[in-house]
Amino acid sequence: MKHFNKEMAAAMALYVLVLLASQWALLYLGEANAWLRTVIVLLPMIPVALFCWTVVRDMRRLDEMYLRIQFEALGFAFAASAMLTFTYGFLETVGAPHVPWLWVWPVMGLMWMIGLRIAKRRYQ
Repeated sequence: MKHFNKEMAAAMALYVLVLLASQWALLYLGEANAWLRTVIVLLPMIPVALFCWTVVRDMRRLDEMYLRIQFEALGFAFAASAMLTFTYGFLETVGAPHVPWLWVWPVMGLMWMIGLRIAKRRYQ
């Protein structure tokens, strides 16, 4: 799990760096070239793809107990993220400030971490 956590942390750090660099580039690029702006805005998806690849690859390496813990954590994350995003979506229809879709993935990640804590505690 330590190797997995290091790879996830590296992918997340790379994501933050690429995201900040792409946002900075967009500020200075202006409205000049729509094609170039599209490429720049999609650059953070490269570390996201690395993160996804790391998750899938490392889950294949888990033994049955850790796989069960991950499965329960992901089930919790799926349900909790759906509940939170739907709830806030309904609140937006009655005047709550709009939250960009970019926040869905961090919410899912947070729910996954909470789910891992719950599932690990259950099997201790």
